[in-house]
Amino acid sequence: MSLSIRNQLPGTVTSVTTGEVMANVKVRLSSGLELTAAVTVDAVKELGLSAGSEVRALVKSTEVALATGPVAGLSIRNQIPGTVTDVATGGAMAGVKVTVDGGELTAAITADAATDLGLAAGSPVVALIKSTEISLATA
Repeated sequence: MSLSIRNQLPGTVTSVTTGEVMANVKVRLSSGLELTAAVTVDAVKELGLSAGSEVRALVKSTEVALATGPVAGLSIRNQIPGTVTDVATGGAMAGVKVTVDGGELTAAITADAATDLGLAAGSPVVALIKSTEISLATA
C-alpha cells in the first residue's frame, strides 16, 4: 500500500496502556527517542500491538508544529529535536523538512510562521506532535 503521509518513523512498541476506548502506545524509535501515540483500543487489538511489536509511526505534515526550542508547560507529549534541511515557501504555506534522529519529518506550516521563526537550512527546531495525531501501522 502506498500512502500520501510523508512522515513515517519505524519503531518498536515499548508499552500499551489501555482505557475504556483509547490506549496510549509508547514507541521507541531507532534513535532511542520515545513517542506516544493515542489510538483506539480496537486498533490495538486489530493490529495486535504489544511490547515488542514493530510499527511505523505515521504523521501528516499538517499535524507537525515547529518551535525554535523545547517548550515547557505544554500538553503535547511528543517533542522531537531536529535540524531544518530545507524550507520551500509558497504564497501561503511552507514545507519544512527536518532531519531528526532516526529519519526525517516534513512540517506544513504557514509561510508567515516560517518567516517569523527565521527558519532556514541549519536552523535547530523541535517538532511538536500531539499523541492523538500519530497513527500506527504494522508490516
